[in-house]
Amino acid sequence: MADIFTSMSKVFSDLERSGCRMVHRQVATIAWFEADSICGSHSVAIPLVLVLPYLCRFFQCLRQYKDTKEKTCLLNALKYSTAVPVIFLSALKYHVFPDVWISFYRPLWLISSVVNSLYSFYWDIKRDWDLSILTRIFMFKNPSAWSNLLYGRSWVFYWVLGSNLILRCTWTYKLSAHLRHNYLTVFAITALEVVRRFQWVFFRVENEWNKMTAKQNFEMSSDVMPSESDRLLDSNSHKV
Repeated sequence: MADIFTSMSKVFSDLERSGCRMVHRQVATIAWFEADSICGSHSVAIPLVLVLPYLCRFFQCLRQYKDTKEKTCLLNALKYSTAVPVIFLSALKYHVFPDVWISFYRPLWLISSVVNSLYSFYWDIKRDWDLSILTRIFMFKNPSAWSNLLYGRSWVFYWVLGSNLILRCTWTYKLSAHLRHNYLTVFAITALEVVRRFQWVFFRVENEWNKMTAKQNFEMSSDVMPSESDRLLDSNSHKV
C-alpha cells in the first residue's frame, strides 16, 4: 500500500489543498489557483504530505533489515530516500528568488530527479520484478525463471523496459512552463502514472507468487527426497 501511495502525489496534494480550503472556509473561486494563497503552492504542508509515503517505506525497509539482516533492504531504503530531496527542492521554488532557483536549486533538483528516476528504474527491473538486465533479459533466450507467465513473449520485455523507463521520467514535463500549468497535461501524466503503477504491481505480485511457489516446491521435494543412507541401503538399487 505504501508503494502505491508513492504514486499518488497529485491526489495527496489536492486533498491537502481541499482540506486547507475547507478549514479556512474559502469559497471556490479563481483565487484557488493562486500560488501565493494560504492554501496554494506556497503551503509548507504540501511537501510534508507528499513525503509521508516515502518515509513510511523507508522505515519499513529499515525494519525489514533489522529482522532479516539483508543488505538489500538498506539499498531499498536508500532508493526511497532519494525522493526526499526531489520533493523539498520542488517546494523551495516558491520560497526563493527566481534567480537563485535557476542558478543553484534548479540544477540540484534536476540531478536529484535523474538519480531518483534511474535508481527506481533499476530497482523495478532488477529487484522488484527479478529480471536480469545485463544478460538474459536482452537476449530473450532464457528469461528469469520467475517470469513463467510471460516466458517466450519477447515483446512484453521490450514493452516493460521501455515504458517503465519513459514513465519514470514524466516529471520532465515540469521543465516547460506551458505544460506545467496545462490541466490536460497534468491529467494525462497522472493517468499514465496509474498505468505505470498497475504494470508494476502486476509484475511485482507475479514475481512474489513465483518465488513462494518455487520455495514451496523446493521444500516439498526436500521432504520426499530420500537421504543418501536410504538410497545406499535400498535393496532395489543393488543387483545380486
